Amino acid sequence: MHPCVYKRPLLWALILYIIGLTLFYHPAPKPGDASSFISSRPVELEGRVESFVSSKEEYHNVYLQVFCIDGQPARGRVYARVKYTAPQWKDTVLLRGKLKKPYNVDLLGNFAWGDYLALKGVFAEIRAEEFSLVKKAAWPWRALRTLRGSILQTLQTHFTPQLAAIAGGVMLGERGVISPQLYTAFQDSGAIHLLVASGGNVGFVTLMAFAFCALFGLSRKKTVLVSLVLAGAYTLAAGADAPLVRAYFMALCACVGFLLNRNSGVFQGLVAACLGILIIQPGALFETGFQMSFLATLAIIICLNLWTLPEKWPKWARFFGQIFLATLASQLVLLPVFTNVFYKVSVVGLVANMLLVPLASVVMGAGFLFYVLDLLHMGFLLQGVLGGLLWLFKTGVELFASWPLASVPCAAWGGGWILAYYLVLFWLFHWPQRLFAKKLMPFCLAGALVCLVGQGIYNHTSRGWILREWNHSSVLVRTCEGQTLLFGTGIKAPNLVRAVFKSGARKLDGVFVTSSQPKDLQNAQELAGLLPTGQVILAAPGDAWPGDEWSFSSTRVQAVWGLHTSQSGKLWHSRGYSGQKGETLSFQITTCGETVTLGAGQFFVQTPQGVQNSLRNGTVL
Repeated sequence: MHPCVYKRPLLWALILYIIGLTLFYHPAPKPGDASSFISSRPVELEGRVESFVSSKEEYHNVYLQVFCIDGQPARGRVYARVKYTAPQWKDTVLLRGKLKKPYNVDLLGNFAWGDYLALKGVFAEIRAEEFSLVKKAAWPWRALRTLRGSILQTLQTHFTPQLAAIAGGVMLGERGVISPQLYTAFQDSGAIHLLVASGGNVGFVTLMAFAFCALFGLSRKKTVLVSLVLAGAYTLAAGADAPLVRAYFMALCACVGFLLNRNSGVFQGLVAACLGILIIQPGALFETGFQMSFLATLAIIICLNLWTLPEKWPKWARFFGQIFLATLASQLVLLPVFTNVFYKVSVVGLVANMLLVPLASVVMGAGFLFYVLDLLHMGFLLQGVLGGLLWLFKTGVELFASWPLASVPCAAWGGGWILAYYLVLFWLFHWPQRLFAKKLMPFCLAGALVCLVGQGIYNHTSRGWILREWNHSSVLVRTCEGQTLLFGTGIKAPNLVRAVFKSGARKLDGVFVTSSQPKDLQNAQELAGLLPTGQVILAAPGDAWPGDEWSFSSTRVQAVWGLHTSQSGKLWHSRGYSGQKGETLSFQITTCGETVTLGAGQFFVQTPQGVQNSLRNGTVL
């Protein structure tokens, strides 16, 4: 790949657009959005089903494109939960239920449902007991959804639930119900991406279509047409997510290039697909799946074009060598994203993917062939083979996940670290282009150095976060000297661990248990088992008294009488310990020459700049 590709106007338009979205984009409903109809009374909502159903417990969940509410024109999308019967993809339906704002617990480092929906342009939910069919989908959509449902039903009929779920994930991205233990094993082995319909699946279908057409001697033009139709049908049947749309657009570029006997311009296809998706759905930029898909594909395109293997190597060695290069490139480029989302890194992923990626392709091909044979009542010819492949795939995932250090807990990276890492990685990826790499080196290294210096300056400032979950509140503090202190343990321990990792810390120097409730004590014990923890201090009234002090290097924490705030914002102190249940203390933290006070119950923080009241995950220091 020639360096001139980085001079293309479309690429720079994409870069500038991404910068603009990063700085200025904030998800918000447009005028006439369904969320503007939220009220206390039920509504009648008419809309088109825009996703395949996801069934959980007693509800069937889908996204709806809204047409009208109570007879009034409306726009936007809603997330619908239907109790008894599942709405079908592309059908127009009428729901009756209450619209409400999606519930959102914005806890640092944890999944926030409302924020997730907002990035998809969804600002309202509706829960309905049933629905009425207004208009059936057109026949192409009905045919595709019937095909998808038939494939999944065939797998569920002939294999155990776990194997059928794996097959559905590998073939169509519909993994069904997988046990938490197996899902964790997929994460720890670095193979979780194989349970999602990805660009590789679209490429595989396209190549199989080419092989099928060649078998029957079709012309070049007919081969391209058939391949694009089949790949497009698969893209839609698998859900048409961003990775699939991107892959199909790239396949389209490759096929047109093949038809015209020209270079397909796969890199240009990737850039165009990325720009197109972001124009239609700007919030996709901030979705983890979108980021991982495009970064991994970009890394693979660059590395497989620049890091070529010796021609004298045997074909099998080149095959596994290319898989190793692709896996290494994608693992390296996804390291910051994976770490900042899952707070762990799969060390065995390189080895696991060298074996599991080819096996997943075999499973996919065998799965579709088994389905065709089953339609002809000859599925028994391949059922045992496919079952064995699925068992081998599952066993391999569990085996790799069981290796020592398969999954290493990691703290989130700061913005400066991430920028510096990608600058150096971009230079390393282009190492085979010695002249270009030589020109890049001073710019990349200087940029990385500036980013690291900026990150170092930022790390030497004190920061704090108020964490709210339901009726419980905690305060997480990172001092200018790097100590991490937690006040309050009413929040579940795993959620607190993720908050600590998201703050950039890997351990807690001090945990203050500010309540004597059994749940708080239990959470503190569990937290100490999940994360390296220094002092665990019982700081509830009766265990601690105003005037008690604790030191963490130069940071000093002192208990004081409870500081409270009224609804009008007026502050007042308790005048003494009343002995009543629920009595709380406050804590003054002195670090780097500044003193802040945590409000009683950790519901607010008083700083020299004022009171930061109930800011969920807001930086308050």
